[in-house]
Amino acid sequence: MALLSSNPWVCAFGILGNIISFLVYLAPVTTFYRIYKKKATESFSSMPYLVALFSSMLWLYYALVKGDFLLMTINSFGCVVETIYISMYLTYATKEKRKYTLKMIVSMNFGLFGFILLMVHHLAKGSQRASILGWICVAFSVCVFAAPLTIVAKVVRTKSVEFMPFTLSFFLTISAIMWFAYGLFLKDMCIALPNVVGFFLGMVQMILYAIYKNAGKVLVEEKKLQELNTVVVVNSLGGVAEIHPVQSPPNCDVDDQSPTVKNESVEEDLGKVVVTLETNLKPKEISPEVVVLPKPIECAA
Repeated sequence: MALLSSNPWVCAFGILGNIISFLVYLAPVTTFYRIYKKKATESFSSMPYLVALFSSMLWLYYALVKGDFLLMTINSFGCVVETIYISMYLTYATKEKRKYTLKMIVSMNFGLFGFILLMVHHLAKGSQRASILGWICVAFSVCVFAAPLTIVAKVVRTKSVEFMPFTLSFFLTISAIMWFAYGLFLKDMCIALPNVVGFFLGMVQMILYAIYKNAGKVLVEEKKLQELNTVVVVNSLGGVAEIHPVQSPPNCDVDDQSPTVKNESVEEDLGKVVVTLETNLKPKEISPEVVVLPKPIECAA
């Protein structure tokens, strides 16, 4: 087992990787506290937590096949935490979201994982089993890097780091370094390779943060065009971090009892609406008036 390895670097990087990944797994706690307080899932999606659970299940199975204790500990913790997150989500989700989440659990977390487990267990033996499963984990881990690429594209397009907090990018980069070094010293390329991509994307995110950190906020028009205003990052070895939805600026309310408008022109400039009101009213004193109702007309018989 890696914990009993004679190489001290394996133990050191494995323990550090566990600690940092532990923090990444706990990142959505604020999200679910918000869900608990509001008793609603709002615009949050269950997909990142389902993907994180599936990733943890795959890596846990790989760790069991390899006998890797340090990989077992963090992914066992990940399976428990993500199950709690998904249970809370199902509790407060709408009927449609609950139905979709249950469908994905059955198809992905049970169906697909069960298929992989049966295929690997029955069609491969010995060291070949660990090798095949390891490369399946590598392929899946590379696929989940689509989320960071989405963030990078958004930062370049909007010239704003509002959707990419530096702390999140920093810890994901450190996590990738720890697990890359762990896989390298353990001579396990299935652990090391996905984190090369993770390290590269983490460095790109931090460089972009340094470039655009003073570039201002995203335009209002850009915010309104978002279908999903939740940005999600899934770690290569499991774990998910989520950025809260960006709140749209409050709409300017117009007084319903305002005086009659004579002329109104609307000008649009970068998503901001400028309304010019021209009135020709003079202030006057309002005095109470007595309204006399007409006497009803009586019809003669």
